Amino acid sequence: MENIWKKEYTIKDLNDFSKNSIVGYLGIVFTKRDSDSLNATMPVDKRTIQPLGILHGGASVVLAETLGSTASYMTVNDPVYTVGLEINANHVRSADKGIVTGTAKPVHLGNTTQVWDISIKNEKDQFICISRLTMAVLQSKR
Repeated sequence: MENIWKKEYTIKDLNDFSKNSIVGYLGIVFTKRDSDSLNATMPVDKRTIQPLGILHGGASVVLAETLGSTASYMTVNDPVYTVGLEINANHVRSADKGIVTGTAKPVHLGNTTQVWDISIKNEKDQFICISRLTMAVLQSKR
């Protein structure tokens, strides 16, 4: 796929921008941007587990939405911006330690909507969660 990015934020830019939010609190770190995908990691630790000691499904959804929303925003030129419309997640395997890695890739980059697939895998490259995010593409009124 061709390069989809219209904004040339670096990985450092993305991590700096996110540090004082839920993204930073959960330990999500952007790690790589290819021509058509964005990756980030998240630890499976006391910030991201549920009471039974396994990765909380909501934490996986935060990682998925963080990746998809960030990637989506980087594919449009100002004054256009994107906002989330709907997200779903299939939790296919639990994780109780280590790091999970999410990868966001576009399915559809339209003028009014975007659809993103986000896969989250463990350190053994096994699926933990598969998510789909739909974004609305909006025109700024400023």
